[in-house]
Order: sequence, then structure tokens, then C-alpha cells
Amino acid sequence: MSKIIIVFASMSGNTEELAEAIAAGIQEAGIEPVLKNVMDTNASELEQYEGVLLGAYTWGDGDLPDEFEDFYDDMDDINLEGRKFGVFGSADSSYTYYGKAVDTLEEKLAEIGGEKVFDGFKVELNPSKDEKLLCHELGLKFAAALNVSA
Repeated sequence: MSKIIIVFASMSGNTEELAEAIAAGIQEAGIEPVLKNVMDTNASELEQYEGVLLGAYTWGDGDLPDEFEDFYDDMDDINLEGRKFGVFGSADSSYTYYGKAVDTLEEKLAEIGGEKVFDGFKVELNPSKDEKLLCHELGLKFAAALNVSA
């Protein structure tokens, strides 16, 4: 079983691109991460992994995407003590709360015992080539923080 899970919500494909770039960095480190859309998993599954990465776009007035809400609520019933985490997502600076969904998820993961590896990574709308490279590097950094190998 993989040591790292990446769960994301993506409406336009931007956050999914970030997830895939992070996954590529983790793969380069010799680990095969599990990559899942939030609609295809549940919060309790996170407890099976040493590393948890969550990705979400910010919706409306700083809200989590609708598809992340049940997952988020169910996170209250899990314990991620001893596990590492990171959060990423696409955002739009034309809204009042830039990337608030990333902050919301980051706070929840810390609240349930997780240990943050990197500060929430936010990208304006669609990721540039350089931002995808940064995601790749975040994947490498995350894998190294777990001190695990294939």
C-alpha cells in the first residue's frame, strides 16, 4: 500500500493539474502516491496513510467546494496524529478571500493532529509551467519529509 494519498477537488482542471505535478515529484522520489478525486473517497481513508495531501479550489466567498463539504465535516471523526500533511489549490484574486479553502483545510488537518510539511500552496487560476515545477518540488520535499521509500 502507498504511504501517501492526494485527495483533490477540481472544477476546471487547475487543482487536478497541481495534484498531478505533486504526484510526479513524489513518484520521482520512489513512492507511488494514491491520487483520488474527493468524490471517490472518504475522510476515514486518510488514516491509512503516513502522508496526506489535500487540494481544493476556493469557491464563492472563500468557501470550500461543495464536493469537499461532507469530506471536511467527516474529518472531525479521524485522528491524523503522527502523520504529515500539505494543502494546495487554485484561487482567484478577484475574490475577497484568496485561496481561503486552502487555509480552511490546513487548519482542519492541524486540528486533527497532522503535522504540516509546507505552507499552503496557492496558484492564481491555472498553473504556469514554473508553478507546476514548484509543485513537482513540493512532491519531492513531501516524500523526503516522510523518510519513506518504495
